[in-house]
Formats: sequence, C-alpha cells, structure tokens
Amino acid sequence: MVKAIRIHKPGGPDAMVYEDVSLKPPAPGEAYIRQTAVGVNFIDIYQRSGIYAMPSLPHGIGMEAAGVVEAIGQGVTEVTVGDRVAYAGGPPGAYAEKRLIPAATLVKLPKAIDDKTAAAIMLQGMTARYLLKQTYHVKKGDYVLIHAAAGGMGLWLCQWAKALGAIVIGTTSTDDKAKLAKKNGCQYPILYTKEDFVARVKEITGGKGVQVVYDGVGKDTFLKSLECLAVRGHLVLFGAASGAPDPLAPGALAAKSASLTRPTLFHYVATRKELLANAKDVFEVVKNGTVKIQKPKEYALKQVAHAHGDLTGRKTTGSMILIP
Repeated sequence: MVKAIRIHKPGGPDAMVYEDVSLKPPAPGEAYIRQTAVGVNFIDIYQRSGIYAMPSLPHGIGMEAAGVVEAIGQGVTEVTVGDRVAYAGGPPGAYAEKRLIPAATLVKLPKAIDDKTAAAIMLQGMTARYLLKQTYHVKKGDYVLIHAAAGGMGLWLCQWAKALGAIVIGTTSTDDKAKLAKKNGCQYPILYTKEDFVARVKEITGGKGVQVVYDGVGKDTFLKSLECLAVRGHLVLFGAASGAPDPLAPGALAAKSASLTRPTLFHYVATRKELLANAKDVFEVVKNGTVKIQKPKEYALKQVAHAHGDLTGRKTTGSMILIP
C-alpha cells in the first residue's frame, strides 16, 4: 500500500483525502514510479473542484512530478529501472508516493536538473514554451502583456519573453510582487489594484496596444485584455484562475481584427517527439540561466489542503511542490 491524495467527490480543499491505495505491477507500456517531488498547479484546483471532471471517482489528482523508475511493464523502451524522470500530463494522479503511469509520458532528467526543480518546472516550463513559441511566436520588439506576472507561470513567461526580445508588461496585485516581476524580466509592472491596467498599457505602447496578451486569470481580466490588444493582436487565454469568462460573440473581435485562442499543453505534446522537443528546450533555458527558477515552496503531501489554500488565495509567488 502507498499513500495518495484522492477525491471521492468534487469540492473544496477538504475534498482531498490522504489514504492508502494499492498498486498492481506495471502493465505493458507502463512504468512504476517512486515519486520524490510533486508539482502543484491551478489545473489541480480545477480537477478537485469538478471544473475538470474526473473519468471516475474516487480518483487521484495532480499532473506533474519527478521521481525514479522502480519497475517497467512489457514493451517499455522509453525508460529503464533506475532512471530519474519527470512528467507533466498523462492521467491525473500525481499526488502520491508512488504511481503507475504510461512510460511514453516520461522524460529522463539531465544531471543538472534536480528532482525538486524538475517537479516545479515541467508543466509551467512546457506551457511557457508552447505559448511563446507556438501559440503565438514572440518576436523581437513585440509588446507582450502577462497577467499574474509574479506567479509561477508569470515568472516563466516574463523571463523567456524578454530573452526572445519582447517588451514585457505585467500585472501584479502588490508592490512586492511588482518588484519580483521586474527582477525577472518584466520591464513594466502594473499594480492593477492601484492603476487601470488598460490605460497604462496604452500609455506604455503609445496608444497602439500589445501584440499578444497571455491571460491565465480569466473572468476578472478577459474583457480588459481585449482592450489592450493592438490591431491584429492575439489574446491567449490559457487558464481561468478567477473563473471562466462570460461568452463572447465573435463579432467583438472585429474592431481590431483580433484573434482569440484557448490552448492547452496536452495538444502541444501529443506525440513523443513533441514532448521530448518541448522538454529539451525547457531544460536548456533553465541550465543556461535564461529562466532562473525560484526555490519552490515545499509542503508535505498530507498538507495538500494548505497548499491549495495558499494557491487560490494568491499567497505565493513562484512554484509549489509537495514532498511525499
């Protein structure tokens, strides 16, 4: 038996139950992983609350972790026993001491990336990579607006976008978060609790607006994000931390010939080749210092409710991990 966090019905943080589960030997194509660190992300909140429905209940939650391969099933060629690995995706169930997972979702870790760092960078790093280089290809001189610029995802986007040559504007809720964002690539932090961020964006861009907005906040920022766009600008809605935006008529985009997209990581790493290419880029920007990773905030696995409360209460900056 191993300890895992599971939900028996959707709900708040108290819906997560720390309990014993039994695991079978790995089936063909599966690997058995002893997990050393587990990432905490907003998608986990959506799973816990029922916004993203689980295939059945009770069920584990969580999408990201690092650890060591302890056994493999028949036909597995992607990893071998003893490999240090990490993943972001696959079936939910990362909140656990050990788990079974399709081997094709695993990426071997380079020596320069420790387990705690790996658990904190896989989902956010690969998300940042596809957002900046695929959903919209950020170019030198582009004005980019990033909401929640001091959060884990925001810090990735700010640093990497600046390295690509963008002029980075970011929204934050406090002075301390604004300072952190500026330290990490955001040339123009905007304190949205004190300033009208639409007016400030227009001021910074000389009235033209930004080429792209990366919005992981959702309902609270969505319509104002549209106002910040330049003609033929792109609004990339990749999350909904404040709730899902209200429906938008397509005609609302016509005033600026704007485009709106709602991408998800798993469509950008759908093949093994795509996964490995994305992860390779993420490891490289961490190793060469393009993106500097804050030490993630750690919680014991059984403290997961506390971790979720801190995440939804916007009490954290950077990444969060659970230690089994």
